[in-house]
Amino acid sequence: MTIIGIIGGSGLDNPDILENAQNHSVTTRWGVPSAPLKLGQIGGVDVVLMARHGREHTLPPSQVNYRANIQALKDAGCTHVLASTAVGSLRLDIGRGHLVIVDQFIDFTKQRAMSFHESFAPHQPVHTPMADPFDTSLRAILNEACQRLGFDHHPTGTVITIEGPRFSTRAESNMFRAWGADIINMSIATEAALANEAGLPYAAVAMSTDYDCWKTDEKPVTWDAILAVFGSNAQKVTQLLRDAIPRIAQRNG
Repeated sequence: MTIIGIIGGSGLDNPDILENAQNHSVTTRWGVPSAPLKLGQIGGVDVVLMARHGREHTLPPSQVNYRANIQALKDAGCTHVLASTAVGSLRLDIGRGHLVIVDQFIDFTKQRAMSFHESFAPHQPVHTPMADPFDTSLRAILNEACQRLGFDHHPTGTVITIEGPRFSTRAESNMFRAWGADIINMSIATEAALANEAGLPYAAVAMSTDYDCWKTDEKPVTWDAILAVFGSNAQKVTQLLRDAIPRIAQRNG
């Protein structure tokens, strides 16, 4: 049975996308997740929605209990996880409102619990492979959906995850570009690493809302500017999920 976990990011965690929605408060061995789970269906497929930053966006990126969030989805029986996230573009060709189906991450966080393994059993170290952290099959389905819906999208992309909640300095933004990052955010590397450790196929759809601060011919990113782009583009991610989720269930029986 396929159960899809959705982690909704900034402005993309609307429980109204679910049919027959109901709240389910949980706790995990890592503590309480960001918000009660929202259980429901999309296109007849069971879905569990998690608001990454809380239902009212009260949790800064560094204070999100990522381990509890991933554990809660696993405990709820999720077989796959899709995440949505707002990102800044580090490339001129990734315009505002474009979607990116990321395939790689660079982790530039500094103070997060990045593993479920706080200790090893004697002589049994656990080092999770992370060469390809985003599930190939899920990414293919998301890219196919973008094509069907006619959305401006990029089939691959490297996201660099910074600690936040501050935005980058211009020197940092240019450094990240030199490193080969295409987009920047404050959450995806942490989630992807933990989902892989938990054995949950994970993919993320990123919406570009700004050009961070490397692009000197326009004003640096602000939160108000990010929200303005959301207002006219968040429905793209909703449409994408509604199109992709039944196809994920079909391909996985």
